[in-house]
Amino acid sequence: MYMGMLTKNPVIDCALLAWCVAQTIKVLLGLFIHRQLDISLFVTSGGMPSSHSALVVACAAAVGKLEGTGSAAFALSVILAAVVMYDACNVRRSAGDTARLVNKLLRHVEKLTAEELADDLREVMGHTPLQVLAGSLLGLGLGLMV
Repeated sequence: MYMGMLTKNPVIDCALLAWCVAQTIKVLLGLFIHRQLDISLFVTSGGMPSSHSALVVACAAAVGKLEGTGSAAFALSVILAAVVMYDACNVRRSAGDTARLVNKLLRHVEKLTAEELADDLREVMGHTPLQVLAGSLLGLGLGLMV
């Protein structure tokens, strides 16, 4: 009988655990690379590894293990994971690239002050394929441990 970490559903708990582990890795990487503890990284999107990918792949792997890979629930979770990972690599990343260019243009054209620059568009939104792969592998590993 499943006792549950947060919920009474092992798939949800596994997905949440994958998200938490991915977000914790982001904080630890920030500490290691920049020598600065930035707790806000725990709740931001973008960066290494992709917590969105970890969450949906953990969900799909857990569903596949518990319900079988021939189940409709597994098919749905795999399709959802594919959409989320595509969006992370393409749509959200493109939006971040666009924000970066707009911010650069505004700084150049308007010679904005530091206070005005604080209101820039958010540039880190999506993921590189490597970040999505890392999140997917993390999610797969945790999902198979259900």
